[in-house]
Amino acid sequence: MPISKQKKEEIYAGLESGLKGANSAVFVNFKGLTVGDVTELRKTLREKGVSYVVAKKTILRKVLEKGGYEGTLPELSGELALAYGEDLLAPAREVNEFEKKFKDKLSILGGIFEGGYKDRDGMKVIAMIPPREVLLSQIAYLLKSPMQRIAIAVSEVAKKK
Repeated sequence: MPISKQKKEEIYAGLESGLKGANSAVFVNFKGLTVGDVTELRKTLREKGVSYVVAKKTILRKVLEKGGYEGTLPELSGELALAYGEDLLAPAREVNEFEKKFKDKLSILGGIFEGGYKDRDGMKVIAMIPPREVLLSQIAYLLKSPMQRIAIAVSEVAKKK
């Protein structure tokens, strides 16, 4: 059933305003997801501050052309949705988690990161970056490690004397 012109304009305006406030976006190909799966996906994304919108390719292309992003737009095939948010990594990371869960039903096609288009592989690499809290704990561990080794060495020297 075709979408009315008014509904298309609403979708266009929503995508345009959403992408203006977003720092990154992921193009998602979905096919065969049940209503329950989509509801779970939307709920999880919403909790992480990520918006998820299903849009027609022509409407999305018009919004993206107006956005002036650098690079070449990846090929957008199949049924298309867009996940976007203010967090640079959350959209890619969360969609990647669902891609692992629904292997043949959901896939990343590419995305927008730091003002430019990225292909599927580029977005997969971005999705593998751990969250900020994990990175901070890794840095803390790296800073603690040399001090711990010195303390152990001093302790062993003290035991010998």
